[in-house]
Amino acid sequence: MEQLPIFVNLSGRKVILVGEGEAADAKRRLIERAGGQCVDAADRDARLAFIAIEDEKAAIESAEDLKARGLLVNVVDRPEHCDFTTPAIVDRAPVLVAVGTGGASAGMAKAIRQRIETLLPSSTGKLASTIAAARQAIRFRWPDAADRRRALDAAFVEGGMLDPFADHADNAVAQWIANTDEPLPSRLIEIPLLSDNPDDLTLLSARLLGQADHIFHDTNVPAAILDRARADAVRCEGTPPVHVPEGLTLYLRLPQAAA
Repeated sequence: MEQLPIFVNLSGRKVILVGEGEAADAKRRLIERAGGQCVDAADRDARLAFIAIEDEKAAIESAEDLKARGLLVNVVDRPEHCDFTTPAIVDRAPVLVAVGTGGASAGMAKAIRQRIETLLPSSTGKLASTIAAARQAIRFRWPDAADRRRALDAAFVEGGMLDPFADHADNAVAQWIANTDEPLPSRLIEIPLLSDNPDDLTLLSARLLGQADHIFHDTNVPAAILDRARADAVRCEGTPPVHVPEGLTLYLRLPQAAA
């Protein structure tokens, strides 16, 4: 990963926009759509800036001036001078899917975004809002944070009661809370890997990596595969203990012949 993807709250905040023309207009629309207020370079309250100047020398000089003031700067069409880049966006507010290429190709990011647009229903945002409104009911149903996360994981899987890629009735979340069984007990699943290439992971293996609480692995399992796991999953080199930890534990084995 070459960049840290983050979502910035711009509502009511000032953002410097320097430049004119189509590129500047596009950035203005993006900033205002996110609730930000466009201001000129003289404003001292802003912390982010967009430079949309066609002349390269003028654009770089403007960017350097703003960086010297401590701002994070995006220079349109000049990724080598950017502190951050803006992704292609799939908007199902409050759900946002951002596709970035680190400035390598905006066209490629757009193509990927368009593909995702066809997969993600327009009702996904409404489902997310309903889940947010039911937060207290979900906490009451599953007081333990680990149980709560596992219940949500099970609901969100493909074909699950709250599958984000499916359409749902208005009462889907309420029905899920009322009718869902208790989360599965602690269990260990051994995954013999086909190779050291993460693209060779089966769909089931990739899904389990996204759900696991603890991951034990052979020393030859590459980081590229471990990176497919949840960021907060506990990773341990070696074989799992006799009494596995609470939740879902995986043991990843990579035979020497497959390494």
